[in-house]
Amino acid sequence: MQPSDFSPNSAVDLGARKAAMEREAKQRAAESAGRSNPYAVNVDESNFQAQVLERSMASPVVLAVLAGWSEQSEQFENALDKLSAASGGNWFLAKVDSEASPQLVQALRVPTTPMIVVVVQGQLLPGPAGPATEEQLTGWLVEAFAALKEQGALPQGHPGTITGEPGAGEAGGEPGRSEEPQARPVDVEAQEALNQGDFATAEAAYAKAVEADPGDTESRSKLAQVRLVGRLQNVDADAARQAAADRPEDVDAQITVADVDMYGGRFEDAFDRLIDTVRRTGDEDRNRARTHLLGLFELLPPNDPRIGAARRKLTSALF
Repeated sequence: MQPSDFSPNSAVDLGARKAAMEREAKQRAAESAGRSNPYAVNVDESNFQAQVLERSMASPVVLAVLAGWSEQSEQFENALDKLSAASGGNWFLAKVDSEASPQLVQALRVPTTPMIVVVVQGQLLPGPAGPATEEQLTGWLVEAFAALKEQGALPQGHPGTITGEPGAGEAGGEPGRSEEPQARPVDVEAQEALNQGDFATAEAAYAKAVEADPGDTESRSKLAQVRLVGRLQNVDADAARQAAADRPEDVDAQITVADVDMYGGRFEDAFDRLIDTVRRTGDEDRNRARTHLLGLFELLPPNDPRIGAARRKLTSALF
């Protein structure tokens, strides 16, 4: 499922509402007892976009699909809560109750519960389905994060581990040792704003950090991510693609589809679209397409080979 494919169902299911209320009551009880995981959130159709897809642009999200009546799901959830809390915010845990959100579970094509899905920069990576121990979940997550790091799929600056330090997170680490670095104040400020859907404040926080330190590549990348998601808030991907196809000379239409492609992980398609736009336009239109392309480069690590290839094509298109 591509991020843009998700569409909440507005139908009200009383049974689902009851399950959601029971899960919220359980959450409040855990908070009162001081046992809650600060890096976990309950999600349904209404907040899936913000709490899972948009949050995953800045930090990985592990989506746990659970069944409230199942003891296996409870064990699964407890293990993930323990791992997530120990991560210190290196990744977030989003919990979906299959009874409360049947349409969402169907859209995710979940074969059985419990199940986890790792969501990174809007992309979904299915994980284990069925009963699993804490050791099994730890092993799979360690391997998944390492593989995503190797592929360059994780947000810039992420260590590629389930805890905060490279090489950490495997079972059997030194007990009682704090291995997670403190979150940067700018990330805390921006994430709080994003949780409220306030993209302007999050953008301003990262812009201020970049202005103070132009060499802060992590803040620069996250600024580009926030701007991208903000631009796409009210975009219908299918309508945007049709408009771009109907009006190839419309630079704004081509820029919008390039944004959609970047959000969906189709980086080379986005780059090629704007390079083609540069090639067939001139003056101000050409400059707008070129400038937007350079801004999209900020979303990937500076040494990403796809950026090098796109820069060479851009040079050829310009000269």
